[in-house]
Amino acid sequence: MSSAAGPPTSGSLESGVSRWYAAYTYPRHEKRVSEHLSGRAIEHFLPLQVSKRRWKDRQKLVEFPLFPGYVFVRLELKNRLRVLEVPGIVNLVSFNGLPAPLSDIEIDGLRAGLARTTQVQPYPYTNMAAGRLVRINDGPFSGLQGRLVRRKGTFHVILSIEMIHRALLVDVDISSVEFLMPPGR
Repeated sequence: MSSAAGPPTSGSLESGVSRWYAAYTYPRHEKRVSEHLSGRAIEHFLPLQVSKRRWKDRQKLVEFPLFPGYVFVRLELKNRLRVLEVPGIVNLVSFNGLPAPLSDIEIDGLRAGLARTTQVQPYPYTNMAAGRLVRINDGPFSGLQGRLVRRKGTFHVILSIEMIHRALLVDVDISSVEFLMPPGR
C-alpha cells in the first residue's frame, strides 16, 4: 500500500477536508487512546490482531495492536488540537513539520479487509524489497497493492503503510492477484 497522498502543503491545513492521519502514541497506550477518541466522538481506527497467549493455568485469546505505537484518526487538520489533547497521543506523524495525510484507499481498504479476516500478521518493514508488485483483485483486501511472496508453499501479499514504516502479511489465493510489473524489474 503505497501512499498516494503525498506530503502536505500549507494550503491543505484549512481545506475543510477530513483525511486520515497516523497518531503516534506512548508505548502500549493504543487501546486507551482508542477509548478516549471514542469518548470524544473522533473517528479513528486501531487495527488489532488476535493472538493466543498461554499462562500456567490457562490459555486466552488476546488482542494486540497490529501497528504498535499508532492509531489512525480521521479529521480536518484545523481540528487537530482535539486529537493532540487526548491522553497518550504524542503527535501526528509529520513530514517537513506538517501532519502527513495517509491515503484514504489504503486505510479504508485495510479497515474493510480486517473486518472480514483475522488472517494477518505483522511483517518486518525492512524486507520490503522482496516479491513482485501486485494488486489484490478479490478477497478481503481487494483493491490494495503490495508485494507477493511465497512461504511454505502458500502465497501472501505484504501490505505496507509507507508513512509509518510498518507492514503486514496477508494470505491470498494466487488467482486473486494481478501482477503490476514484469519479472526482473
